[in-house]
Amino acid sequence: MKLVFAGTPEFAAVALAQLHAAGHDIALVLTQPDRPAGRGMKLQASPVKQLALQLGLVVGQPRSLRLDGKYPDDALTAQVALQATQADAMVVAAYGLILPQWVLDLPRHGCFNIHASLLPRWRGAAPIHRAVEAGDAQTGVTIMQMDAGLDTGDMLLAQALTIADTDTTGSLHDKLAEVGGALMVQALADLQQGRLKAVPQPTEGVTYAAKIDKHEAIIDWTQPATTIVRRVRAFNPFPGASTVCNGEPLKVWAAQVGTGGPQASQVCGQILALAPEYIAVTAMNSIVFLSRVQRPGGKRLAVADFLRGADVQVGQRLG
Repeated sequence: MKLVFAGTPEFAAVALAQLHAAGHDIALVLTQPDRPAGRGMKLQASPVKQLALQLGLVVGQPRSLRLDGKYPDDALTAQVALQATQADAMVVAAYGLILPQWVLDLPRHGCFNIHASLLPRWRGAAPIHRAVEAGDAQTGVTIMQMDAGLDTGDMLLAQALTIADTDTTGSLHDKLAEVGGALMVQALADLQQGRLKAVPQPTEGVTYAAKIDKHEAIIDWTQPATTIVRRVRAFNPFPGASTVCNGEPLKVWAAQVGTGGPQASQVCGQILALAPEYIAVTAMNSIVFLSRVQRPGGKRLAVADFLRGADVQVGQRLG
């Protein structure tokens, strides 16, 4: 099929690669404008743009698609390019721009979205983070016929995936990206063969995955250990859970629910014990074992390596 693809991060790049490998004619790729990144804050192309250029595909980077918005010239240029493709369908994966109605109406079969949750649970910007944070037992990918709402369109295909106790947002992202690309290839094949059926989303079970705010990643030691550990997993790799140790930020990249419980005289956030494998810290009626941490400007370290160069004592309070 002749496609337009719209996406920006690595999640979308995986899908683009699979659609290209399946032999689809990708007439145009839309992605976000280059952004400053890294220590030097140099402009960096998105993963989708990098892959598209490697594949020799035409790339557009409008700042907006709204003809009546802040960047009408960008939108008009994109409109001309999209109309010229005469695409059968548009595939969207974590693009980052709202598609106005004129875009949704343009392709012959409309626009399809690869969404990293089992809709209607976790509509919105951060479905993988929120599923891990909430302690969901499973998540998945839904292929959806896009409409003007926020992830409200009819469902076309879905595939569930178990969330392991050790999964972080990063590890789950990689699994879901592969599932999403394969499921989109299947959906297009079903469409060509007349087997694709649209099913309205249930009205019950709707939840919203709000965008991640960096302030959320600050560890609140007055929460239970299970909540803290889930949030450490949810905010890995971005933005990274953090606390304060010896007056400086300390990122926490891995933690487990500890055994036993704190004494009544101990306050939340207090270091109970130091061991080669962990730093035991009190939480609400529970204990957290920190196992992988990072100081500002340093590398991610196992606790044994961190303790060799850090002045950390039993009884000290974090946060």
